[in-house]
Amino acid sequence: MIYGIDIHPKCKELEEENIKIFIGSQSDRKFLREIKRQIPQVDILIDDGGHTMTQQIVTFEELFDHVNDHGVYLCEDIHSSYWIRYGGGFKRRGTFIEYSKKFIDWLNAWHSEQRSLQVNEFTKSVDSVHYYDSILVIEKKNRERPHHEMTGTMTFDRFTLNDSPGRKLLKKIFFGGLTAINEVLRFFRIRGFFWK
Repeated sequence: MIYGIDIHPKCKELEEENIKIFIGSQSDRKFLREIKRQIPQVDILIDDGGHTMTQQIVTFEELFDHVNDHGVYLCEDIHSSYWIRYGGGFKRRGTFIEYSKKFIDWLNAWHSEQRSLQVNEFTKSVDSVHYYDSILVIEKKNRERPHHEMTGTMTFDRFTLNDSPGRKLLKKIFFGGLTAINEVLRFFRIRGFFWK
């Protein structure tokens, strides 16, 4: 079954077998919530509607969770985030592009050491985020916390092979100090430091 949304009432005339069209605004949260109550979860959701920031953001916030666990969410026309007439602009707050940049952080939240970036439903349900010219594609897949796993037989480890207790202590102090320095730099949002 294909479900469509359009703001123009005349589009309702295009309905046929296996195609149902709802008339309303994609920036109307109440309308989108009512649609979710009427239709089952979908495999593919394509936002090819309006080009405004509100339309794209509201549609994502209201309908993303209505995509199946292995489904795809696709938003077209995201180039409007750079167009003034749609409220866009390069690195302008409130654009869909700027809004969507947090998806990168959410996708990788399992690895964060900071309380300000927590694992959320996006982290647990998204496998990948793809940016193309004017298009954002999000592939869903239930995920669990990543874990480190080694296979095979280690022949040597250049970091620990034949380390004396004194050398191990020096490494611990060195990397501990490096971590402390980077924590301070991170607090002030200054680029990290690593000894080459």
